[in-house]
Parts: sequence; C-alpha cells; structure tokens
Amino acid sequence: MFGLEALDLARIQFAFTISFHIIFPAITIGLASYLAVLEGLWLKTGQTVYRDLYHFWVKIFAVNFGMGVVSGLVMAYQFGTNWSAFSDFAGSVTGPLLAYEVLTAFFLEAGFLGVMLFGWNRVGPGLHFFSTVMVAVGTLISTFWILASNSWMQTPQGFEIVDGRVIPVDWFAVVFNPSFPYRLAHMATAAFLATAFFVGASAAWHLLRGRDTPAMRKMFSMALWMALLVAPIQAVIGDFHGLNTLKHQPAKIAAIEGHWDNSSGEPTPLILFGWPDMEREETRFKVEVPYLGSLILTHSLDKQVPALKEFAKEDRPNSTIVFWSFRVMVAMGLLMILAGVWSLWLRWRGSLYRSRPFLYFCLWMGPSGLIAILAGWFTTEIGRQPWVVYGLMRTADGVSAHSAAQLGLTLVLFVVVYFAVFGAGFGYLMRLVRKGPVTGEGDHQHEGGPGTQHTPARPLSAAKEGTDDSDHGSEHAEGRA
Repeated sequence: MFGLEALDLARIQFAFTISFHIIFPAITIGLASYLAVLEGLWLKTGQTVYRDLYHFWVKIFAVNFGMGVVSGLVMAYQFGTNWSAFSDFAGSVTGPLLAYEVLTAFFLEAGFLGVMLFGWNRVGPGLHFFSTVMVAVGTLISTFWILASNSWMQTPQGFEIVDGRVIPVDWFAVVFNPSFPYRLAHMATAAFLATAFFVGASAAWHLLRGRDTPAMRKMFSMALWMALLVAPIQAVIGDFHGLNTLKHQPAKIAAIEGHWDNSSGEPTPLILFGWPDMEREETRFKVEVPYLGSLILTHSLDKQVPALKEFAKEDRPNSTIVFWSFRVMVAMGLLMILAGVWSLWLRWRGSLYRSRPFLYFCLWMGPSGLIAILAGWFTTEIGRQPWVVYGLMRTADGVSAHSAAQLGLTLVLFVVVYFAVFGAGFGYLMRLVRKGPVTGEGDHQHEGGPGTQHTPARPLSAAKEGTDDSDHGSEHAEGRA
C-alpha cells in the first residue's frame, strides 16, 4: 500500500486509533472533575447557575465517555492482533497494569456512573454528589494505570528477562518508573486544560451570539481562571519532564531540538525553526538563539545537549517529525498562557464578556488543548523510536507476522468506520454544545435537586428538549442556521 511495509502500516494503524481515542479520555478526565466542582458549588451555595451548568455538561460527558470506551476497546485488541511479539515479550508487565485499570478505575466509574446520570431524582444530594466525585476519581485512577504502562515502555525498571520474556520482580519499581511521575502530572494537567478551553470556547460561541446569561458568564469565567492558573503550572511540569527525558532518553531530546553536532565545543543553541534533514544529517534553514538550548535543558550556559550524531543512525528518532510536533505543543501552551493573562487584564477593565476580539480568540482556542495533547503524544511515541520498549525491544521486532495487504485493508476499514461512527458522535456533541444550558425562571425541569422530583439527566434527550424550549427558540434557529 503506497510502498509502505507491514511495519509502517501497523504503526500508522495504531497511531490512527490512539489519536482518535486520546481525545475522548482527555475531555472525560477534565469534565468529570468539572462536574464534581459544579455540583459541590451548587450544594454549598444554592446558586442555580451551577445546577444548570451541571445538567448541561453531564450530557456531553455521557456521550464523550461512551465514545472513549468504544475507541479504547479497539485499541486494546491491537496489542494481540498487530503487536503479538511485543505482547509475548512484555505482556507480563503491560497486561497486569491494564488489568489493574479495569479492576479499579473502570469498575469504580461503571458502578457510580448510573447514579450520576440517572439518579438525580432517585437518591439524596449527598449520595449523588459522592457518585459524581467517584466517577471523577475513577478517571484519574484510569490515567494513573495507563500512564504507568506507557511510562514503563519509555523507562523500563523493576524486571528481569528470562527466556526472552520480561518478568517483573519489583512492582513498585515497575509502576513508579523514572518517567512516570512527570508523565502522569503532564497528562492530567493537559486534560484539565483541554477541557477548560473546550468549555471556554463553548461559552464564547454563545456570548458572541448575544446569549449573555449568568450561566454563560460563569462557564466562561471558570474556564479562564483555569487557564490563568494552570497553564503556567503546565509549563513548569513540562520543564521537569524535559529534564527527565534528557537523562533517560537523550536521543529523543536531540531529535526534538534538531541538534546534530557538538564538535564545536560551544553551548547548545535553541533552534526556533528549521527543517531537520535525516539524510543530510543537519537542520536546514534554521533560526537559532545562541546558548538558549543549554540554558533551558541543562539550566546552565556552558553544558552541551547530546547531539544526534552521537547515536548510531539506526537508533535515531525521526527528528523531522518530533521537531515540529514538539513546537506545535509548545505554541499551543504559550497561547493558553496568553489567553489567561489577557483574560485577567479584561477582568480588571470590566470587559471580559464583551470584548469580541477576545471572544473570537477563545472560540478558535477551543481545540487547542486537544491539539497540544496529540502533538505531545506524537513527540513522545515517535521520539521513542526505534524502540517499542526503550533499550530492550525494537519496534520492528514487536510487530505481528501480517502482510502489508492485510494491514492496508484493515487500516482503510478503520478509517472509514471511525470517521462514520465517531464523526456522527462528534456532530451530536456539537449539537449539544450549540443548544447550551437550559436556564431561566420557571423552568420546571430544574426545580429541586437530588432526592426531589426531577427529570433524569438523560444525554440522548437533549435534542428533543431543544425543540420544545420556546424561551430559546430564536437561539436554536440561529444555531441551526
């Protein structure tokens, strides 16, 4: 298929499925915690705006959660179908870690999800809030185990190799391997930021269309406080993550920096832009800042960063890709920090909800968190190459013995089915977002609370509700137009 070998097609297929999948858990992690905060604030303050926002976002959460589960199952099966040699080699580590995720996180989420979605008028306020918190905790536990498994593949520890297979000898070292704390913090924070900008963009869309309600203002305000406070923290976490990667995966850092040669003995510059050429072994058209690479990566002005020529050609990651994927991630992060600072200035001026340039900026920043996550994962996974388990097993040795024709056919089927199924799901999510929270005096659907009569929060009922809400009929018509 297009001159690609079976190994290339297997990698592309896994990259395609995981790229689709990671979007849904990222939003699920952030929305679950956001919902817990909203319900907690409503119970504490009694302000109906928090209740209205809860009922709005819980529907989006439910649909997103379902798509995340389905896409995750497909990805898990590929370990056995396309990467059977890897599963045979490292399954004694990765298998139990994924099983722990099911036994802890998934069972916890499944046990309380029904109460969270359908128990609003069936259980008391304390139990309902507890269920929402447990679902949020479950998403974070899931993140813990998934990142433990992936981090072990990046920095394997706590094992022995017996008869060509990995045998765990220290589970604490396996789980808390050297890169795990940094990856866990980086991913969890990225999920919160991605959700914040998704929520903020939703509010900006409605504010730009004149729906300036307390719910929209609260939604917009909360999202931008998250950006202001958390985006700079993410930058600090990223710095620590980079230092850890420099220590354990120096070839990845060299590829990210597009840095080839240390023969001059001078400190490493930071290459802002350029085109790393793997054949010519140089970064062409580069724009660089002297000393800055050493300052950022070694926190000194005289130490050098490892260069790609220090590694054998067969051990070098593809610098052309990770050089740019890393810069896309950083660019999104800088824009998030800008959004937070800009919002603070507008708050001080009293025009946060009226500045149309800023509202449009936030609208366009809606997918920025997801773009940053995808770019970060491309950097992490492609930068690990040519290893599937760093330093232990090469990716070429982990693939199943399938033909290029077989993998090409299944890849085409995956693309068609994924765009059809998840495209429809994404379209439905956007329909929910365009509908917006149901607010206003006298709305019988939001009377009472947990333990009192109330229509259950059914995610698939949103479309019908939208056609019956006469108070916002003009807004729905504008959204459909």
